[in-house]
Amino acid sequence: MAYDRYVAICKPLHYMTIMDQGRCKKIMLGVWVGGVLHTAILLCFVFQLPFCGPNVIDHYFCDVHPLLKLACTDTSIAAIVETANSGTFSLGGFVILFVSYTVILLSLRNQSAEGRRKALSTCGSHIAVVIMFFGPCTFIYMRPNTTFAEDKMVALFYTSVTPTLNPLIYTLRNTEVKNALKKLWCRKVLWKANYK
Repeated sequence: MAYDRYVAICKPLHYMTIMDQGRCKKIMLGVWVGGVLHTAILLCFVFQLPFCGPNVIDHYFCDVHPLLKLACTDTSIAAIVETANSGTFSLGGFVILFVSYTVILLSLRNQSAEGRRKALSTCGSHIAVVIMFFGPCTFIYMRPNTTFAEDKMVALFYTSVTPTLNPLIYTLRNTEVKNALKKLWCRKVLWKANYK
């Protein structure tokens, strides 16, 4: 996503050449390999844990932190690996996206006012989604094996609220939707003025 946004905003005329099908396939392969590797490491540790108590976790879904609390053995090594693994993925993704948007915003100084406005509109919505997703993920996964009461709500936010808001955020950037909302707002104001 970071590279795609960089090429689309900073090199728009070369976008189709740079982001050809081969490059897209390589990016997708990298994402899939990273996801499988991340999951395999966590599964290797979880499958080795003995569970001898209750089989109900105090969470909305089966996440590693609450699962480690149910184990009947010392889980300090698994917790360190989980924090390093998941924390690296969440913080690393956030830093890469943040750096890419910084580069994009710095490169906007050379563009026209209209080009800056369009790029800032695109970047603004992307940055909002990135912060809403990676902020809670980093809060959950960049700390040692401790759980707080707020963890369930934070997890609910990045797993449900952010994906739900995603279409709304990107829809509000659409000119037709903006114009329809302005007309609706004007009608509402006129209706209130007429019936007071």
